[in-house]
Amino acid sequence: MPLSTAPETRALIGERCQIQPQAVVGLVYRPDCGPARLGDEAIVRAFTLIYGDVTIGRGFRSGHHALIREHTTIGDWVLVGTSVIIDGHVQIGDYVSLQGRVYVPTHTTIGQYVFIGPGAVLTNDKYPLRRRSSYQPQGPTLADHVTIGANATVLPGVHIGEGAVVAAGSVVTADVPAWSLAVGAPARIRALPASLKEPNQPIFGPARVPKRS
Repeated sequence: MPLSTAPETRALIGERCQIQPQAVVGLVYRPDCGPARLGDEAIVRAFTLIYGDVTIGRGFRSGHHALIREHTTIGDWVLVGTSVIIDGHVQIGDYVSLQGRVYVPTHTTIGQYVFIGPGAVLTNDKYPLRRRSSYQPQGPTLADHVTIGANATVLPGVHIGEGAVVAAGSVVTADVPAWSLAVGAPARIRALPASLKEPNQPIFGPARVPKRS
């Protein structure tokens, strides 16, 4: 039986980073891929896998067993929790928190100060394995200060407006207006309680007061 070997990597690592044993940063997934770029003060925990052609800003934190695939751009002070999958070709802003077991498909855009709760699933394919010649997968777009509750599901192409809240376990099939509440399966739009009409706050990182646009 052949012995296993360490994967080939290409990475540009910032200052004061901590990369734990068995974590891989900059996996060479094809011969001509570019390096992973990891900003200063990052912590990459054991068994996390980051492909080449990924750019991550300052202060990144991962849990264990996270996967971040190619052509993903992640901003500053972002948390990617344990067993999160980011499937590539994804844009993520600053001060985002993805809790454990979140799934983010290709062609998804996530703004700043976004919170996605444990087990939430974003999707990008309305017709799995069908209509391949006429349909291109499209992930959701989450504007700034969006909150997604645990185990919620967001369907392909849905736009969730700034400051909106999706309740735990909801299934979002249509766009959600800014500063509103989506609840149920399928989700229905309700008024957002006044107590929740404020920007999300950073979980960690430099003190910074988010602005409501």
